[in-house]
Amino acid sequence: MNPHTLALFIPACFALNLTFGPSNLLALTNGARAGVGAAVVAIFGRLVAYAILIAITGVGLGALLAASAHAFAIVKWGGAAYLIWLGVRMMRGGGARTSIEAAMATRPPTPQLFRQEFLVGIGNPKAILIFTAFFPQFVEPGRYLASFAVLGALFLLLELTAAALYALAGRHIGRMASRTSATQWLNRISGAMMIAFGLLMLFARRPAA
Repeated sequence: MNPHTLALFIPACFALNLTFGPSNLLALTNGARAGVGAAVVAIFGRLVAYAILIAITGVGLGALLAASAHAFAIVKWGGAAYLIWLGVRMMRGGGARTSIEAAMATRPPTPQLFRQEFLVGIGNPKAILIFTAFFPQFVEPGRYLASFAVLGALFLLLELTAAALYALAGRHIGRMASRTSATQWLNRISGAMMIAFGLLMLFARRPAA
């Protein structure tokens, strides 16, 4: 691809990757309660979800989803319901823990964290909107599929980097939350924010036709 195009795409894309939303909140929370290693492995669940959405967008189905009121509503309501459910579980999950070490001992298994990352990623309609509205600005018309694939690969690499930074920040927060009250408040705040993201998702609108 044109180096000038990539020089514009990479910083703009990384800014999107760093945006604080439900997926990065999940990486932050997983880093705090399960450690950076488990959180980074779980992030690949999100990458699988985004790779699927990028492929869907690349063949034109993403534009159809963005334009279809019914399809967009299904994704939006399903994603919002999952975020709210996950937030409630987070808020209720830390009451009996006595320390961050106890939380580590009873942390959810990595496959469960992987599945959570996948479901949060695949159920976010804004991801489809990013791929349908942001990517086309940098695609080379004469090499559409090849350039779209390059942009998609770069997006996933930058997403992994940004999410790993959130997981690392979460681990530092987890180390500071060594007291019972701090651990409980971490769960409550994370759960409340996840519920808030779910409620905000209900107000997401598809692009005007």
